[in-house]
Amino acid sequence: MRHVRRCSKTGCGRPAVATLTYAYADLMAVVGPLASMAEPHSYDLCEEHAVRLTAPRGWEILRHVGEFPAPIPHADDLEALADAVRDAARTEQPPRPDGEATIARRGHLRVVPPASL
Repeated sequence: MRHVRRCSKTGCGRPAVATLTYAYADLMAVVGPLASMAEPHSYDLCEEHAVRLTAPRGWEILRHVGEFPAPIPHADDLEALADAVRDAARTEQPPRPDGEATIARRGHLRVVPPASL
């Protein structure tokens, strides 16, 4: 089952098309296209709320210019997890043509050769 991200505004159930992030040190609110993953310190907004957003006094808003693109459909989360597990399980490394040392890999751990001095 695919989870559709919704607008973070209370009472709004429209699909999210933008992400709001606050840059506290710069007193700036940044509204851009929907982030690929939901982050705990950002807010997903529908198009109406992304366009109508106002910032607190003394703050600036850096806003995406133009229309917000529709979210790109992603593969099912379970399929993505299975792909990640398959990638982590691969232990074979192709030979390097330049004779440089290869990185040994076992499961999700990697052995990196020491750096040349």
